[in-house]
Amino acid sequence: MLDILVPTADSSYFTEASDQARTYVEAFARVGLTACPRPWPDAGETPALALLAWGYHLEAARWLALLDRWPTTVPLFNSAALMRWNTRKTYLTALETAGVPTVPTLFGTPSMVAFDQLSADELVVKPQVSAGSHLTQRVRRGDPVPALRDAMIQPFLPAIQSEGEYSLFFIAGALTHAIVKRPTGDDFRIQPQFGGRNTLWQPDTEALTVAEAALAATPAQPLYARIDLVRRLDSRLALSELEAIEPDLYFEHGPGVLERLAEELARVL
Repeated sequence: MLDILVPTADSSYFTEASDQARTYVEAFARVGLTACPRPWPDAGETPALALLAWGYHLEAARWLALLDRWPTTVPLFNSAALMRWNTRKTYLTALETAGVPTVPTLFGTPSMVAFDQLSADELVVKPQVSAGSHLTQRVRRGDPVPALRDAMIQPFLPAIQSEGEYSLFFIAGALTHAIVKRPTGDDFRIQPQFGGRNTLWQPDTEALTVAEAALAATPAQPLYARIDLVRRLDSRLALSELEAIEPDLYFEHGPGVLERLAEELARVL
């Protein structure tokens, strides 16, 4: 038996997550793995998969408390320690220190100084604990600075609009598929809820090298992960995010991905 962690019934994410959970349950059943949805705050007694724990970023303290008290004898995927590390975007600093090419990032309270520190006329600012572009803002010189105490601040990269963001998906360390995500019109957000479009993509050597370096530098091998890459101003692909908590797997672009995930879960369990 495996719990698939989902939002609580009062969450705005509940209906969509529950619908997607049914797809997971059906796919897992095809390879003999029994799974059922469970609200993530109620988990901890049964092996669990966190892929649909949407909304955790809105209750960060509660989420971190769950990870801290997770029993060592109960499997959690990904591991509690890895997801705790991955919850706050400051993990990018650790990956950069390990030699992974990353998007230049500042952490702290946004100020006008950030424009000069990042040699940029436009910035992207969002909370350090965030998902789905929640509270993400694009700021130009002269605009009011967002009032975020714990923010991550990056230069706006024009490649997002012209080239898009690349996402590579890994199960048990092996690439399953990859996509390119592009925004619509003048928007810079690539998520579907903002009109973003995504298509299947074949990663090149540069993308694979950066993605595999990021995976190798994580504190523990993730069972599943999404690696997001974007082209910097120096024309190099760089890591913008490593998602090891609840990434959308875009499994419609990877036939058999959910079954492969279930097989790996069954093997580990």
